[in-house]
Amino acid sequence: MSDAPEVGRGVVTPLRVVIGLCLVAPFVAMLWVGSYDRTDPAFIGLPFFYWYQMLWVLISTVLTVTAYKLWQFDQRGRASRDASAASAASSGPSGSSKGGAAE
Repeated sequence: MSDAPEVGRGVVTPLRVVIGLCLVAPFVAMLWVGSYDRTDPAFIGLPFFYWYQMLWVLISTVLTVTAYKLWQFDQRGRASRDASAASAASSGPSGSSKGGAAE
């Protein structure tokens, strides 16, 4: 039918949940306007509204880099598990493929 390989559904792991939370947190913080819709406390002359948003630019950067590094770690772990599973499957049980039909 199709020569395209089957793509299975992704597995939800605790690490992937952390990655998702790292990526969603800045959106939630910026969309929750009531949390920063005020002028006090001021920081070095800037109203709270402005420095809170600038702080989230830095926090978002750190969270995005963290999510990226965790994703790389997850993918390396998955690749090594897939490679070990493939090598175990290709070797099969020892001695079962040698001379079974001739004996």
